[in-house]
Amino acid sequence: MIFAAGLGTRLKPITDTLPKALVPLGGKPLLEHVARKLIASGINEVVVNVHHFADKIEDWIGEQDWIVGNPSELSEGRMLMQVSDERRRLLETGGAVLHARPLLEGCGAFLVHNVDIMSDLDIPWFVSQHGPHSFATLLVSERKSSRYLLFHPDSMLLVGWTNVNTGEMRLAGPWVDPDRCRRLAFSGIHILSEDVLEEMETYAVSHGMYITTDAPRFSIIDFYLDMCRVRTIYGVEAPGLNIIDVGKMDTLEQAESLLKQL
Repeated sequence: MIFAAGLGTRLKPITDTLPKALVPLGGKPLLEHVARKLIASGINEVVVNVHHFADKIEDWIGEQDWIVGNPSELSEGRMLMQVSDERRRLLETGGAVLHARPLLEGCGAFLVHNVDIMSDLDIPWFVSQHGPHSFATLLVSERKSSRYLLFHPDSMLLVGWTNVNTGEMRLAGPWVDPDRCRRLAFSGIHILSEDVLEEMETYAVSHGMYITTDAPRFSIIDFYLDMCRVRTIYGVEAPGLNIIDVGKMDTLEQAESLLKQL
């Protein structure tokens, strides 16, 4: 699943007339860069969520001869791209996955990738890090951030979260010693077991999210922090990883340089 529904406020004024997913980088939209990286990694079926300028994303998808709308049309270098429509309400990252459940069920496990993340990640290697008993596997790295996920130093199990600017901290339990934990930044790339979908449904119901709407809205990080008390959520570091969040104006130029290397 490619997260492509965001408003792209950090990329204004470009996103005043264009969805973030179609912001050009090296002459091609961000969505195409991510999609083609997935194809090259052996992933040829993808769900894309849409909200901001959704029509423009759907029009772009319809114009691409390498994107098909039916599994029977798949061949080498082509991709089946289905749309999860969030026009009515932007659902955040967790709600987006739950809303796309009908399109994701039956796959066993699925990879989620932010549309504005460019990297040289070896995706097949990352997929191999997701074990059969893993609830979720998160790509993380040591880089400067205001918010960090906390991991057990030996097992790399997710045990909490902290905001270093505000001092706010959320821990999986009183047994967690935050001073011993590894503080790592989340990359926006993760692999989820299909079990996540049912657990998300339970999470939304237990938090009363269906009382006011039929489409729950919640952060996937909040969901992970709730679930890490009872399920195995691992952090994985990719040695020598080059990664850039292209969702900001000042990183577009850096991303152009990384794109040339890739």
